Amino acid sequence: MLHRQAGDFAHMRLASGHIPSLVWRFIALALIASAISDVMIIAAKTGGNDQIVGVILSVTSSMALLTIGFLCLSPDIAIDIDTNDPPENPASSHIPRNVDITEHKSTMIQLEDLLVGQRLYLDPDLTLARISRRMGIPLKQISAAINATTGENVSRYINKFRIEHACNELGRGQNVTTAMLSSGFNTKSNFNREFLRITGKTPSQWQQQSQAD
Repeated sequence: MLHRQAGDFAHMRLASGHIPSLVWRFIALALIASAISDVMIIAAKTGGNDQIVGVILSVTSSMALLTIGFLCLSPDIAIDIDTNDPPENPASSHIPRNVDITEHKSTMIQLEDLLVGQRLYLDPDLTLARISRRMGIPLKQISAAINATTGENVSRYINKFRIEHACNELGRGQNVTTAMLSSGFNTKSNFNREFLRITGKTPSQWQQQSQAD
């Protein structure tokens, strides 16, 4: 699932960049390690090495506690509950068949109307699931439309709007941190990375050039 989704998880905050996928990869590795420990316990019991079973259990229990603690400390996996949004359609878990380019374009028009009209891209807690509920369109269809028409994933598409807003803020003389927070980013590393990717400059470099111009 981590490999297929390529960062477009329904309940990941789009402002968090790659951090949530790293969290889930850590958890996935911990689950694999847990399965390996079960095999080791079976092998130890079968081989008559009962004395090492306790050691294996102690190590795996510690790993489980560390994994739970790591997940609890990470604010980047959102529990996406918004009572102001309409309930999600159960059909949103499936990709409609035979979606052609015309439907993709129609989806993109609705998406842009929602993002620009309501300035939804400025919400740092924005997730793909919330966009799907607001539009009433399956989230996989939204992800597929963005990928087909722009060649990018949902997070990068949303970040273009955010970086444009940040550029306007920097051009008005706001400092980098204020521009970052007001544009929907909540991590400076992700903001700097996306700003450099889209503009080819760091926020400070862009601001200096803007002031000089």
